[in-house]
Amino acid sequence: MVNRSGPHIIVLGNEKGGSGKSTTAMHLIVALLAAVKRVGSIDLDARQGSLSRYVENRRNSAAAMLTPLPMPAHVAINQSSADSRAAAQAEDEANLVAALDQLRECDFIVIDTPGADSALSRAAHSRADTLISPLNDSFLDLDLFGRIEDEGNSIRRPSVYAETVWEQRKRRAMAGGRPIDWVVMRNRLSSLDARNKRDIGRLLEQLSRRIGFRIAPGFTERVIFRELFPRGLTLLDLSRADAGVQWRMSHVAARAEVRDLLDALNLLPTSESAMHRREAEI
Repeated sequence: MVNRSGPHIIVLGNEKGGSGKSTTAMHLIVALLAAVKRVGSIDLDARQGSLSRYVENRRNSAAAMLTPLPMPAHVAINQSSADSRAAAQAEDEANLVAALDQLRECDFIVIDTPGADSALSRAAHSRADTLISPLNDSFLDLDLFGRIEDEGNSIRRPSVYAETVWEQRKRRAMAGGRPIDWVVMRNRLSSLDARNKRDIGRLLEQLSRRIGFRIAPGFTERVIFRELFPRGLTLLDLSRADAGVQWRMSHVAARAEVRDLLDALNLLPTSESAMHRREAEI
């Protein structure tokens, strides 16, 4: 459950690009806003700025809506361009601390990290109460978490990203922080290639027991996610009369995936989450 001593920090992390971090972040932001929570968001990849553009698109759409769209308090951070590594790391750390302080009155802060290793990303990971790692359902993406051997039948050892998370977990523990709840969500699932899905699921179970993460349901590959981005909308906004999107059965199934993820993350009390689900389905 949420730590009431300050904002609950949710970090979207995976060093591979294209895993769906920004899409997942925005859907979580809107779900928490819909639950009447104060939500802040931080984009640590301001140069690419996927989450920042999503928020900007949402702000532009809000101007044409019949009723207001809920919005997060958003901060974008550029990585330091200082010459020395030490100076850049110090500047990144200071910028992150300043952003977190700016959003200190929020109930939740959602942080979207770059698809690459950086001091700024590691600093965010060490502050996560909940770390969500979207993982595309492929052996190539899984290899970033654990080295696969024996023709895809077993995991030899944790890989580069898992080691990074381990280091940030130690850093947080040494600072006296609560343990990081690491959740790996299987994203962009396909209805095809059932054997591949089973094999990846089995390897993920092996790895989860070895390095300590939970597995949560993710999002199926759907065109609707790409269609909503230019308008800054999410699947949770589609029940609005002014959303301008015709409902399809696939949208109902996709929204259920978002609800299942939110339930698995255990960010809201059970009674509150159930009430929010019923209201959204009306």
